Amino acid sequence: MEKSDLIKRAEDLRSRCERRGCITCTAFLTPAEQYELNGCGAVFAGGSDTAERKIAFFLPDYIDTSEFDLAEYISAVKIQSYFGTPGHRDYLGSIIGLGIKRECIGDISVIGDCAYVYCLPSIKKSILNDLSRVGRISVKTAEIALDEVPAEERKVKTMTFTVKSLRLDAVTGDLFRISRETANGAVKAGLVSLNYSVCLKADFQIKENDVISFRGKGKGKIMEVGGKTKKDRMFVTAEVYV
Repeated sequence: MEKSDLIKRAEDLRSRCERRGCITCTAFLTPAEQYELNGCGAVFAGGSDTAERKIAFFLPDYIDTSEFDLAEYISAVKIQSYFGTPGHRDYLGSIIGLGIKRECIGDISVIGDCAYVYCLPSIKKSILNDLSRVGRISVKTAEIALDEVPAEERKVKTMTFTVKSLRLDAVTGDLFRISRETANGAVKAGLVSLNYSVCLKADFQIKENDVISFRGKGKGKIMEVGGKTKKDRMFVTAEVYV
């Protein structure tokens, strides 16, 4: 199978890191792109522990993950809105409207009348100097330290259920409280993603740490698979984002 451009790029960055003994990195990656690079030897960071968009770092042997300054590679900008409360899409659209590429922007956390944006240092000044409005709403920008960004609260619900098999449609059905027949149709319709990529195979076997997303219904992560009932059904423990 031919390697994707992303994997080729990662291999080039890793090779350059090894040859020159310096840190190399990508821009911000989507969760699907991060999953694609699993096993390539990269360290992922997005500015916070809960960040979804992250940068893949390749570190020389002499540098430990706790020894390099993340602030050299990721900046944080606070955007204060006045007389209105724009949403995530509004902030993202206004920043991209400045001519900034999407991969230069990490997570955007909207809390009340403020938004907190992770970005590459190279485009930080553009946001600080040029972003004065989000839609029709006036805003004021300021650079802040990474550790000054408020933690975004994410609520999850832990649930345990049993399945006859670990097929994608079976697990999806119990995870989102719908019939297996409905789940099977959703998979075939391209509404279900496995590890952030659409999966059309209803019989694909699910394993621990897999992430299942159902368009319009939510997302869940398989935390544990183990043990069987007297009727030979398997126990599955999952976390669902609520």
